[in-house]
Amino acid sequence: MTTPATNPGVRIPPPLIYLAGLAIGFALDRGWFALPIVDASRETWLHLHAFAFGLVAVWLLASSLRSFQRRKNDPRPWREDSFLVEDSLYRHTRNPMYLGMALAYATVALACNALWPLLLLVPVLAVIRNYVIAREEAYLAQRFGQPYLDYCARVRRWF
Repeated sequence: MTTPATNPGVRIPPPLIYLAGLAIGFALDRGWFALPIVDASRETWLHLHAFAFGLVAVWLLASSLRSFQRRKNDPRPWREDSFLVEDSLYRHTRNPMYLGMALAYATVALACNALWPLLLLVPVLAVIRNYVIAREEAYLAQRFGQPYLDYCARVRRWF
């Protein structure tokens, strides 16, 4: 008989995964060769898009954290969950925090007009999906059973 997991088993905090992707992207941009997204004459438009992405990222992250606080749940994926959060943004996406972090990441890349970090967002999201989200989903299915599976059937993973 196996002992039920007390947490998802995520050891690397997801924000560090996003930050590592940004750091590697900027290292490539500065150390290898720069790949701007647009030429200098169009940077204003790029900055306006970055600002809009940033606003959405802050909203997603703040709203997600408030949902966890209301349920007195710890949002850190290496901690045990006491409740299944299904309200607020979680009615529309199962991962608004990771979506918010991805938009924050894109905001930084756009604001700096740096294509390398933006290109590396794809592998970063693959790591988040396969290392973090997969573990969380397996843990939540084991922890909450059918209510979580029903939630998964109703709500998409990203959007």
